[in-house]
Amino acid sequence: VQLVESGGGLVQAGGSLRLSCAASGRTFSIYTMGWFRQAPGKEREFVAAINWSNRSTLYADSVKGRFTISRDTAENTVYLQMNSLKPEDTAVYYCAADSLYYGPTLREYSYWGQGTQVAVSS
Repeated sequence: VQLVESGGGLVQAGGSLRLSCAASGRTFSIYTMGWFRQAPGKEREFVAAINWSNRSTLYADSVKGRFTISRDTAENTVYLQMNSLKPEDTAVYYCAADSLYYGPTLREYSYWGQGTQVAVSS
């Protein structure tokens, strides 16, 4: 499975961005897709995940109520709608996928994209 993110950029605090992640290859094997982020000098952390078949979702506490993860199975694409952005949301955002696991644990995800930069100015 190959993953390609898009949609990052620079936005002012309070603004919105929508990230996309297009999957290709053995997409029939996808069970979960998720988003993680890594700020400068910090470890990569979980943001959100979605079960590919039943659309159940998980969110980090820091983004609940502001971010929404969704998927389009026909396009093999997962989205992250980010509203009410804060400077602390600044990070490289990574898309991830796995064939068996559903949850927030980074090391359980087998497939990763290259990342897209999100910068939120105050």
